[in-house]
Amino acid sequence: MPTHITGIAEIVLWTADQPRSVAFYRDLLGLAVISPPALKNVFLKAGEGNAGIPQMLVLVPKSPEVLAQPSGYQLHHLALEVAAAEFDALHEELSAAGYTPRGGKHPVLASRTIYVDDPDGNEVELICAEG
Repeated sequence: MPTHITGIAEIVLWTADQPRSVAFYRDLLGLAVISPPALKNVFLKAGEGNAGIPQMLVLVPKSPEVLAQPSGYQLHHLALEVAAAEFDALHEELSAAGYTPRGGKHPVLASRTIYVDDPDGNEVELICAEG
């Protein structure tokens, strides 16, 4: 059976403090904001994509109804690919910014991985090819 899916277009995350989350993904991880400033949700470009649609991470402010709900455990984790040449520097930048990167080992791929929690407690895996 042929696959019709060419990639992941969006990962959409709730955020309690959107400016802090934008700073994490834009300033520390280097994702570019591609949405107009007047838009309530912030769209960040994570990659080129495969079918003319960029890969995006979208930060959506929590509504009062969502803020009233228990937080956490809505997402296991998300993984973002990092250039191998930038892996160690990113680890240092995260630590310098007060985050606590954790080591890890991918169960299938020969890779280097670190995990860090974003400002809303979402676990973010940063992965690059080993070598």
